[in-house]
Amino acid sequence: MDTQDADVLVVGAGPAGSTLARHLADAGRSVLVLEKSAFPREKVCGDGLTPRAVHELDLLGVKTPERDGWIRNRGLRLLGGGVRLQVPWPEISDFPGHGLVQTRHRFDQTLAEHARDGGASVLERTSVTGPVLDERTGHVVGVTARPVDDKGRKAGAERTYRAPVVVAADGVGSRMAVSMGLTRREDRPLGIAVRTYFTSPRHDDDWLESWLELREQDSANGPLLPGYGWVFGVGDGTSNVGLGVLDADAGSGDVDWRQLLRRWLAGMPPEWRFREEDQVGPIRGAALPMAFNRTPHYTRGLVLVGDSGGMVNPFNGEGIAYAMQSARLAARSVDEALAARDERARERALQSYPAAVRADLGGYYTLGRAFVALIGHPEVMRVATRFGLPRPGLMKLVVKLLANLADPTSKDATDRVVVALKRLAPAS
Repeated sequence: MDTQDADVLVVGAGPAGSTLARHLADAGRSVLVLEKSAFPREKVCGDGLTPRAVHELDLLGVKTPERDGWIRNRGLRLLGGGVRLQVPWPEISDFPGHGLVQTRHRFDQTLAEHARDGGASVLERTSVTGPVLDERTGHVVGVTARPVDDKGRKAGAERTYRAPVVVAADGVGSRMAVSMGLTRREDRPLGIAVRTYFTSPRHDDDWLESWLELREQDSANGPLLPGYGWVFGVGDGTSNVGLGVLDADAGSGDVDWRQLLRRWLAGMPPEWRFREEDQVGPIRGAALPMAFNRTPHYTRGLVLVGDSGGMVNPFNGEGIAYAMQSARLAARSVDEALAARDERARERALQSYPAAVRADLGGYYTLGRAFVALIGHPEVMRVATRFGLPRPGLMKLVVKLLANLADPTSKDATDRVVVALKRLAPAS
């Protein structure tokens, strides 16, 4: 390699890219992050952070004071089958007992600035156009990129950036991964989420509200709609309201998901003000790449983190916590690789990353794929909510399973069941 711009090149400054950049910068590595947008930017998300995500923020050293718009929540409020049940976040030794809400508009910018504060270089409005390959090995050793304007149009000459390790953190479409031949796995689910904001008196709700049944016009007797819904108070006068479909085939077909959201909201109490005249911004949608739907997570010098590697939790559509977790695990392997004495040792270190995410999440995601196959049928969800929600003990276990918050050191029966299921499930 004739020139080297950094120890590590990161394509994308979302939660995964910025998290990895900060961890590596803290380890003394030079990191260059290339981001095609400019901050602050809009991203489709529920804006809700479970204790798993808060744990990753704590490990990263990100402060979350309420004065900066970080709104704490106490747990999940579950609605379905005419039942309303509030389940606090479980007490786990290594995790905080609260979640947070923060808009992605602020969240992504906060993490990118945190990466910069740690010493990483973040170049905004820099669009990566392709990989640079070593002719001898076929490994990626850099990227080509060009500056773009706020509409994504070319705004300067293309140039080449080089580094021993390149990380794809460029989201569900991951042009970087696709350019290296890593396409979406058809045997893994791809969900859909749509959301918008409303000016609402429910903006300061301190529970994350999840609707396990969606019904049109009347919440008790209307026609059953596919998917699940949420209402998250943002604390700034608005609520984030949306629906997700965790279905193996959600990414295909002709369903108008935005219209589906409108049909569900038409049956909401008028005092909540989930009406068009109180809507703030358009309804936006995004794909949910779940359960490792792009693999391998390392190949030929390229590391995949976050949505690029299909890290979204298939049980609940949560992506941020797993983007940050995968980035932390990748940073450890990349740091070891950069310290390796020779090429063979470096490859061993980089190959330890997919093994680590498989060990941490593989069994759980296998369970999640089975879950997705079941709830793709609204009638199954109807029966589950009717018979499950009235049983608080059972729902305590369900929440631990859905949010992946079981304590492996606990003697509580629900923790032991969830941990055993994850261990028994194959990690492939």
